[in-house]
Amino acid sequence: MTAGRAVVVEGPGVFRLVPHTPRPPGPGEAQVRVQAVGICGSDREVFQGSRPEGYVRYPLTPGHEWSGTVAAVGDGVPAALVGRRTVGEGFRNCQVCERCHAGETTLCGAGYEETGFTLPGAMAPTLTLPARLLHLLPDDADPTAAALLEPAACVAAAALRAAVRPGQRVAVVGDGTLGMLAAQLLAASSPAELLMVGPDPGRSGLARTMGATAFRTPDEAVGEAGRYDTVVEAAGAPATARAAAALLRRGGRLVLTGIPAAGAAGLDPTDLVVRQLEVRTVFGATPAAWSHAVGAFAAGLLTPLPLVTHELPLDAFEQAIALVGSGDPDVGKVLLRP
Repeated sequence: MTAGRAVVVEGPGVFRLVPHTPRPPGPGEAQVRVQAVGICGSDREVFQGSRPEGYVRYPLTPGHEWSGTVAAVGDGVPAALVGRRTVGEGFRNCQVCERCHAGETTLCGAGYEETGFTLPGAMAPTLTLPARLLHLLPDDADPTAAALLEPAACVAAAALRAAVRPGQRVAVVGDGTLGMLAAQLLAASSPAELLMVGPDPGRSGLARTMGATAFRTPDEAVGEAGRYDTVVEAAGAPATARAAAALLRRGGRLVLTGIPAAGAAGLDPTDLVVRQLEVRTVFGATPAAWSHAVGAFAAGLLTPLPLVTHELPLDAFEQAIALVGSGDPDVGKVLLRP
């Protein structure tokens, strides 16, 4: 296998392309040949140095959203995995603490470790990781679309917590990648209405393609207050959590997935109590959420490909980071090809 090159972020604002030597898989591990790797706002935080302390470790090869093919396996891993298309979980966990045994692996008591943030990521020709983290895909799976299954798993966690029943009224706040993926997953529950709220009216057509029945800007959505059984917040902007709560009927359920910067407007505790709102939160994705996303993808209920607008070679890392932070409405999901 050709060694190729990998991205290494030495520290905030400093990166290099370095020769990559594939690491042979040890016992219980698999080596994946990376085919596509996505960039999101958290990768931009890593490059800029704005990711919270404890959630990044420099120097670092980023890349937590990826798809690839199993190239080799270590002892104790079925040889049949070699050649299979796959994606993989990023969160590492101890598997022995109380929370891991309960299936809440993103709350592992051993602390935070994640591929592409504290451990080497997929902006390289290969990635070696525990085979237990892999989720196999159909043989004909599109690797470009599959690279979006990591963010899809995060919103799948939100969809599971939302527990939408057929015929309910549902809203998604956020018209970015997470919001669009959330709309697809929630649409599979057959809601009576599926509203998407976002700042760019130009994305209303895409929103409907993804399963939304209506699109409103935040100003327009004020008129929708108090109508929805469940609202999934997938934007993380300073005011979106409060705006999402306002859409709920009394006794409604709010699921928060976005992570706003410090100083964001908080939820009103009086409003939560008086209207008896239920608030749930999501950070990352458990194995169950990954299985939900991969299953929906394999069944054709989740089609992320329309969200991809740019595919660049690995040496265009800095250009790709700039695109993600440009604010250009024509920039959707940006992928690198190692």
